[in-house]
Amino acid sequence: MSEDKRYCLQCDDGTLLVHGKVDKTIKIDALSAVVPQVAGWHCPACHDCEFDDGEGKRYSAALSALRKQADAERAASMRAIRRKLGLNQAEAGQLFGGGASAFSEYERGKTQPHKSTVQLLRLLDRHPELLKEIMAESP
Repeated sequence: MSEDKRYCLQCDDGTLLVHGKVDKTIKIDALSAVVPQVAGWHCPACHDCEFDDGEGKRYSAALSALRKQADAERAASMRAIRRKLGLNQAEAGQLFGGGASAFSEYERGKTQPHKSTVQLLRLLDRHPELLKEIMAESP
């Protein structure tokens, strides 16, 4: 493969990459950030990028910072919803699965909850009256 002609390995259909600098948006949950002027070979179809030297580290650092922020926001949200529902951590762990210490770990950001746990908590945040129904079904 010549240095001036590269093809997208993600598209795998002969799409030519374009070398240049592009602002790359990263998203995690509801958060997003822009990594400005990322130098590399960019795919115009799928927006994948083969980074130039050093750019991967810069992109990765921005992604890590956004992940840390998203994890902290998720932990705080889970704590707030659990408290709103009037559950202690052990009760929440038994009700939603994961055991007695699961919610402690989720709320400290030590462990990431399963996506279904997060979605159920968000649903209960909007419809707390459903908690009684879930508790009635729980062994």
